[in-house]
Amino acid sequence: MSSESDVQKFPDDFEWGVSTAAYQIEGAVHEDGRGRSIWDVFSHAPGNVARGDNGDVACDHYHRFPEDVALLRDLGVGAYRFSVAWPRIQPEGRGPAEQRGLDFYGRLVDELLDAGVEPWLTLYHWDLPQALEERGGWRNRDTARRFADYAALVHEALGDRVTRWTTLNEPFCSAFLGMATGEHAPGVREGHGALAAAHHLMVGHGLAVQAMRAQRRGEERFGITLNLSDVRPASADPADRSAAERLDLLHNRVFTDPILGGVWPASEREVWSDISDFGFRQADDLALIRQPLDFLGVNFYCPAYAKFAPTADPDPGHRSAAEIDVEYAVPPELPRTAMGWPVEPEGLSRLLCRLDEEYRELPPIYITENGAAYRDEIDATGAVSDPERIAFIAAHLTAVRTAMEKGVDVRGYFCWSLLDNFEWAYGYAKRFGLVYVDYEDLRRIPKASYYWYRDMMRAQGPS
Repeated sequence: MSSESDVQKFPDDFEWGVSTAAYQIEGAVHEDGRGRSIWDVFSHAPGNVARGDNGDVACDHYHRFPEDVALLRDLGVGAYRFSVAWPRIQPEGRGPAEQRGLDFYGRLVDELLDAGVEPWLTLYHWDLPQALEERGGWRNRDTARRFADYAALVHEALGDRVTRWTTLNEPFCSAFLGMATGEHAPGVREGHGALAAAHHLMVGHGLAVQAMRAQRRGEERFGITLNLSDVRPASADPADRSAAERLDLLHNRVFTDPILGGVWPASEREVWSDISDFGFRQADDLALIRQPLDFLGVNFYCPAYAKFAPTADPDPGHRSAAEIDVEYAVPPELPRTAMGWPVEPEGLSRLLCRLDEEYRELPPIYITENGAAYRDEIDATGAVSDPERIAFIAAHLTAVRTAMEKGVDVRGYFCWSLLDNFEWAYGYAKRFGLVYVDYEDLRRIPKASYYWYRDMMRAQGPS
């Protein structure tokens, strides 16, 4: 098992943190004026989530946040990345703010600051107000405008205390897992609609950054978090190489090319012209989407190996945007996590170096999520040993350090996640936390990885 001394030295000002998301931990879905989100609706529909789980209670962070902040303080992280639930602020996705929702996040921010932990606030981690979905959701450009209004409300209330602002978390999942594969809320399989959603998410990002910068009052920094994949062909076969290019488009370039490069992806019309005319775009959208960023958040869990696999019985013009004649092929020699995801830390180094090579004026990068699910259990002594997670984190930190030594400007690392939580379509069956949550009584039990991460940060010295 890796020890904290195995991790290379990082710069003294390197930021160490952990991450969570509102719907995954908060619970209290019917309290203090909170409206319904698409995940409330999706998780309560039979067959969508493993074992019929939902986020109604989750980790009950809404009531137990002082206990969770105490865990952060004792862990010794310098920063905590959390998300705001849009339906707590605007139950219908529009109109004036629900003050009780703003007050909750104000109390959380104050508790964090009192504990010496910097709050990193994410505005959107997938919990779109259901009322907006019923008006078209992210297919509709008006949702991007509503998102900017919401961002301005939250920023106006908390911008005096929160300096790090992230607009979107993982728009790939919102657009394509939610609206092309149907694995996530709202649970549909669309072609043009999913591509329109991806575009309007980026438009919403641009509008939100503009709105918050217009009312900036101090040291606020603005960015976005993308979950990016190191995409590789499963073999040297030209068909697999072509498949990898299409998967790279879907996973990465749809977002990185406009946001970081100010261009539309070169191959998009070849891949999707039969299902979309891209009529959702307007003349000045590229300039709007490519707002100057103070940082880029990168979420990384595993590489993606692409194999050519023709879509069975394609229905021209009606296929989903994710049906691109590709399947995932995990090399058999790679170990896997409890999610079935391959473990290859070198993929993170390759990804970071590629970003640095391909995009000029790349902003400073923060690894805003990295972690793994394993089969954690409480032993006879009441402890939770998770050596595989420790090894996973240590190896990926080595990968980050390798990229930094090659010149990539990485400024921080956030482990996913502080707590075991509602893992979306997997419900409570998968555990990513540094802290074990007993879902019967909601006890928090720090795992061995929690203490390893604490000791590793201490060994690093000043932060």
